[in-house]
Amino acid sequence: MTKKISLIGAGQIGGTLAHLIALKELGDVVLFDVAEGLAKGKALDIAQSSGVSGFNIDLKGTSNYEDTKNSDVIIITAGIPRKPGMTRDDLLGTNLKIIKQVADGIRKNSPEAFVICITNPLDVIVMALQKYSGLSTKKIVGMAGILDTSRFKYFLSKEMKIPIGSINSLVLGGHGDSMVPMQNHTIVNDKSLSDLVREKKISEDKLKSIIERTKNGGGEIGKLLAKGSAFYAPAASGVQMAESYLKDKKEKLPCAAYLNGEYGVKGLYAGVPVIIGKSGVEKIIELDLNSEEKKNFEVSIKAVRELLESAKKIDPELK
Repeated sequence: MTKKISLIGAGQIGGTLAHLIALKELGDVVLFDVAEGLAKGKALDIAQSSGVSGFNIDLKGTSNYEDTKNSDVIIITAGIPRKPGMTRDDLLGTNLKIIKQVADGIRKNSPEAFVICITNPLDVIVMALQKYSGLSTKKIVGMAGILDTSRFKYFLSKEMKIPIGSINSLVLGGHGDSMVPMQNHTIVNDKSLSDLVREKKISEDKLKSIIERTKNGGGEIGKLLAKGSAFYAPAASGVQMAESYLKDKKEKLPCAAYLNGEYGVKGLYAGVPVIIGKSGVEKIIELDLNSEEKKNFEVSIKAVRELLESAKKIDPELK
């Protein structure tokens, strides 16, 4: 039976998600947006490319949540990006209101769906989505770590002049300035990145600059685009998560998952490696962290908690 994938938000990421899902034939696509014409136009445009690309799935654009009923997967990109002059709390307040409406639509129409959230600020928005919707924490997850890891791997591959496929890495923690690229858990051609630094295959200063560039990956693209934000890489990351769930691939992926004591953290969403299969988040993998990694991870968790406290002040329902 063909799977049903609903995309909430038909902006740049939503449209790219629809196209990638169609090309992979992961399932029929419902593209939802409050701007009905935008969703319908993009769905029709992608559908008309099927004669060239050869995919055979249905695409529908809508502004009615009932059209998303009984979705197997829902990917949320609805929300606004941070604009010049906008404070973090301004962004949080606006996107919390949007995500509350989305959660209501999911609860009423697709309570069994696997839900992937891409809306920023990611870690707190995915936490709010779970509370508002009441869905299982195993079925609601945030997309961040895959994107951050992909950026880190790309910058390393270019600096070291090696194929990106020869790098295995993880970025943990919150999605933002406090994210933690895992140097000791980054393997390049069977050697750890730490060993390569010691062997002077890459300098410590260069590695630090790559880590900083990774942390500012979205900001760098936003400045170059002048209007809007990254969408190709975020969409590809979301599709990887959906595919692992739909095909029960049980891939190990860094995602914003609900922690219930793992890594010494309880009652919070944060970026950690997880196994995604047909049951959703099937396992959280606890890595051995050295003292520096633990310290950086704790700093990242502190930043997420502070943002959550801000969210609770904006909407006491989250307490």
